[in-house]
Amino acid sequence: MRKLSTLILLLFFVFSAYAQEDSTGYRFTVVKENPITSVKNQGNSGTCWSFSGTGFLESELLRTGKGEQNLSAMYVVRRNYYDKAVKYIRLDGALNFAQGGSFADVIETLDDYGVVPESIYNGLNYGEDKHKHGELAAGLTGYIKGIQQNNNKRLSTAWQNGFNGILDAYFGKIPTEFTYKGKTYTPQSFAKELGLTANNYISLTSYTHHPFYQPFALEVPDNWRWALSYNLPLDELMKTIDNAINEGYTVAWATDVSEVGFTRSGIAVIPDEDAPENIGSDQAHWLGLSQNARNMALKAKLEAGPIKERNITQEMRQTAFDNYETTDDHGMQIYGIAKDQFGNKYYMVKNSWGNSGNYNGLWYASEAFVKYKTMSIVINKNAMPKEIAKKLK
Repeated sequence: MRKLSTLILLLFFVFSAYAQEDSTGYRFTVVKENPITSVKNQGNSGTCWSFSGTGFLESELLRTGKGEQNLSAMYVVRRNYYDKAVKYIRLDGALNFAQGGSFADVIETLDDYGVVPESIYNGLNYGEDKHKHGELAAGLTGYIKGIQQNNNKRLSTAWQNGFNGILDAYFGKIPTEFTYKGKTYTPQSFAKELGLTANNYISLTSYTHHPFYQPFALEVPDNWRWALSYNLPLDELMKTIDNAINEGYTVAWATDVSEVGFTRSGIAVIPDEDAPENIGSDQAHWLGLSQNARNMALKAKLEAGPIKERNITQEMRQTAFDNYETTDDHGMQIYGIAKDQFGNKYYMVKNSWGNSGNYNGLWYASEAFVKYKTMSIVINKNAMPKEIAKKLK
């Protein structure tokens, strides 16, 4: 009897300790999770758009039974740099020439440029074992701005070869043909064998300064291709993301990670600064704090566990976009849905910062964060709810 009482007491303490631990921090339960490839590391380069875009395509290949592929993000970067330079000169410098890009740079180039395995083209031709593009970006920018000044009063026939020479020196020459797993391909034939074609995909967004259900070019600097996204009401955009995940697809996600609620530990939320449970009992003291002090307090609180979030509306999204509070600063991949210990909904996200954070390179972004900070998404057309696809004609 004494042994039984001791066992019951021990179980009570174990249960109590577990319950106490569970009341702080984050405890996630997976609702739906789709296959992804390993987390990559973009290093010191502004190429998240290529890593997340190729990661999205890799999940497409897993879904369609093509096996696990490791596609070269740097092949896509190298091809797009040249296109961007040509357009920059054609527009006499009135174009954003920087490391950033959009998912269109990955998807819309599929048919023309194809894809290449990472083992064939890793883009590390400059004495580094990790991507480090500071010198490269500075060199390319200086070169192209010098050409744009047009000191000869007409462009030479050599400037494009010179630009490609820099790219080849850093990334390596573009493979026109390669052998992979015993078979010879071109980049285009490799993409075709994998079943990757641009027409399979569609870009979507949600803003009120353009009509809903019509395409428009999202006015952000990294959309230098002026690629079109179809415009959906916010609730339908979220419904589309959920439908894609639940039907076994993943989502290429362009977002803004400059918010105080996007932590480096692997959590992304939109804290409600006015919620009593977030500011504590001394509201006067809270209001007297600087914005920086408030942000620090909110960060500490949200790291401790789920926090009260803002109720996101279509109008809030638009205001943040119009005021440059939402900018196109990061691309990732949404691959699943989870819930925390209180039943709050989160999206499971693959990042490209290596095995960082508490979840080895994966993030959990709350529903509020995705509603507020999604700039655009790319999905397989078949992942769209049929009733929404009909509205897009």
